Amino acid sequence: MNDQKIWFVTGASKGMGLLLTKLLLDKGDKVAATSRNTHQLKKSAGIENDNFLPIELDITNSDNVKQAIDQTVEHFGGLDVAVNNAGFSSVGSLEELTDEEFRKVLNVNLFGTVNVIRASMAHFRKQHSGRIINIASAAGYVAGAHIGSYVTSKFAMVGLTESLALEASPLNIKATVVLPGSFRTEFLNEGSLTYTKHPISEYNSDKTFQSFSVRAGAQPGDPQKLAAELFNLANMENPPVHLILGPDSYKMITEKKVKDLEEFEAYKNISMSTNL
Repeated sequence: MNDQKIWFVTGASKGMGLLLTKLLLDKGDKVAATSRNTHQLKKSAGIENDNFLPIELDITNSDNVKQAIDQTVEHFGGLDVAVNNAGFSSVGSLEELTDEEFRKVLNVNLFGTVNVIRASMAHFRKQHSGRIINIASAAGYVAGAHIGSYVTSKFAMVGLTESLALEASPLNIKATVVLPGSFRTEFLNEGSLTYTKHPISEYNSDKTFQSFSVRAGAQPGDPQKLAAELFNLANMENPPVHLILGPDSYKMITEKKVKDLEEFEAYKNISMSTNL
């Protein structure tokens, strides 16, 4: 399957979304690329042609998302792949994060994804085909201290994709959650990573934030290769529901699975004792 496809990509003005957008256009595909700032998107992409449709979008607004999907279908004559890439993280313990800070992460990472899925499925269902790719993280399986809001959103994205895959499969629509490790994008830079406004000294969450900042630009993953694998994923006849990308992510997730099974076995007697 190497025919020209029509893509809808969120968070396309920088990082992974921008690299993917450029790759798709180089491949000759058509791309509706969204961002809160289309001026920055156009400047970063450096491309002006009929296959590129920049759209200003707040993915937390379901009406705006529906309009953007409809605009894509009207402009290009259809839609084949929706990529939920937009996201950010707020560092702070669960007690430190305010309700506003916590909900903002979920509104963008999780509910923004849900908005795109709903709007895309309305078109995919009618044409009996389509691909939805949700970009989660190794943190969708492995929790970390001081990133509880991010972890919550990514764990939820894994379960969301699994449910979607079951619902969509009879309609010939494929859903995959991608679980990247640390790739050398701008995700650890200011704008994608924020720190709580109300730190509590006992948690030392500032050290976690500083450790992320130190790692910026030194991540082991090649983002160009990640973008290429996303392109390949959309062209797989039978794509996986889960796709781990990066040796670091694979190691963390598989080790976590082993530890979970060990814990389950250790308390199996209690688990099996609760029937009538």
